[in-house]
Amino acid sequence: MAKGTKDDPWQLKTPPGTSEITLWRDPSATPPALVCIAGGTELRYHISAPEDLAAMLKAHGDWMELGNADEQKPAKEGTIEAWARSPDNPKGGWYGLKKGLRGRFGNYVTPVAEALGLVELEHGPRNNRARAK
Repeated sequence: MAKGTKDDPWQLKTPPGTSEITLWRDPSATPPALVCIAGGTELRYHISAPEDLAAMLKAHGDWMELGNADEQKPAKEGTIEAWARSPDNPKGGWYGLKKGLRGRFGNYVTPVAEALGLVELEHGPRNNRARAK
């Protein structure tokens, strides 16, 4: 498996398997970031996102819908996407770091958490869910 560095990034697919994404951790960024390249667009999330997601899902104790949504669209309540924007999460709000590109947490962070062995992730055409391992 890749190291998850800029020189050896994770080459993954979105949960439905329809798009390829490249991700790595950049601990030298301000703040430290999980960088995601999707279709030529760079998104950034707090570096702790995969581990924080796994801890939340473990506390949740069951499958949770991803609820993918762009930043400009509301996230469905009770989904991973809604949690990643909530003032009640460990970051006190958005996990996404680039204004205008802070959404899609469920689509881009869950594959990394799965690759790291932290979560189980469904791979259907839509309405996928994740749970802690």
